[in-house]
Amino acid sequence: MTSSLPLAPAQAVPASVDATGPALSHTPAPALTVVIPTFNERGNLEPLVARLERVLAGIAWEAIFVDDNSPDGTADALRAIGRRDPRIRCIRRIGRRGLAGACIEGMLAAQAPIVAVMDADLQHDEGLLPRMLEAMGVGADVVVATRYAPGGDAEGFSAWRGRGSRLATTLAQRVLHVTSSDPMSGFFMLRRETLEQLAPKLSTQGFKILLDILATAKGRLKVTELSYSFGVRQSGDSKLDNRVLMDFLGLIVAKASGGLVSLRFLSFATVGAAGLVVHLAALRIGLGFALSFLVAQTIATLTAMTFNYVLNNLLTYRDRRLSGWAFLRGLVAFYAICGLGAAANVGAAEWAFYQTAQWWLAGIAGAFIGAVWNYAMSRTLVWKDAA
Repeated sequence: MTSSLPLAPAQAVPASVDATGPALSHTPAPALTVVIPTFNERGNLEPLVARLERVLAGIAWEAIFVDDNSPDGTADALRAIGRRDPRIRCIRRIGRRGLAGACIEGMLAAQAPIVAVMDADLQHDEGLLPRMLEAMGVGADVVVATRYAPGGDAEGFSAWRGRGSRLATTLAQRVLHVTSSDPMSGFFMLRRETLEQLAPKLSTQGFKILLDILATAKGRLKVTELSYSFGVRQSGDSKLDNRVLMDFLGLIVAKASGGLVSLRFLSFATVGAAGLVVHLAALRIGLGFALSFLVAQTIATLTAMTFNYVLNNLLTYRDRRLSGWAFLRGLVAFYAICGLGAAANVGAAEWAFYQTAQWWLAGIAGAFIGAVWNYAMSRTLVWKDAA
């Protein structure tokens, strides 16, 4: 016996639509896609879209906003704008964060052959976009809007941020041999096919996607620079904080090592080194209270593991941060992983000491094996599927 659901009333097909195939659009394909990562930028959206519409008049363009699930309703505001203007698209990311990853996702989703990246905070001069597009048309592979070439300035920076940016630029130029005067710029343009070729080697963590692109390309891209004045933020809060320094240094090490040391592993190891200091301090305090060594060592170990877990959740895996019951389950799993890691540490150290009779070499070998174990297992079982 068979049954069937009642059919919905037939809908009339508009005369302009071919019922045998998809509707044909007469809207020209975009020549330029502007990718704009956002987090809590609702107040800047309407002014930014109006500015883009003004400066890109006569150019077929689209804007892809990649929002990291902003609690201020940025994604809802973008959809409202998109209902009025189909050139405005929004990608809302759930469970992952990070400017670099947002930029990569947006660029890979672009329809246009040329892609620009800029911030939503109105500090980048959108009036430079037509000139950047012209430079791409005469042979540039990447066009960088620079604050540090003649004619540019960074008045929107605080004094400490300006000094930090210049120091980071100098370090990137010397260590990674990038030639741009502003490889830390968040305002640039490139061909989508270039990004697609480099994307598998780019890091989704961190903030400096242009530096990653230039370092990964290893001098194979023709770079053109246009100077501009970095403006003052109009709304919202800056996303830059002390974690950016760790991301930047991690990117430098990752690229300088040819990818052997990942940004995330470097962060995990740095947290582990800080945890060692916490362990020794807790052990000393415990012994000061006349606890037996075994009890003091146990307390110190649990204290250090808890410290490492909390800090890794805040920093190393902040794009996959655990909360609520997931945080507690992750903590229990982290305890178990680190316990097995300690056993691996001791076993490796004992083997190395037997082979070399060098206590310091054995200690380093054990610590390295333990760190690699903890990182690999934590990545797989606690902060799952993180790259």
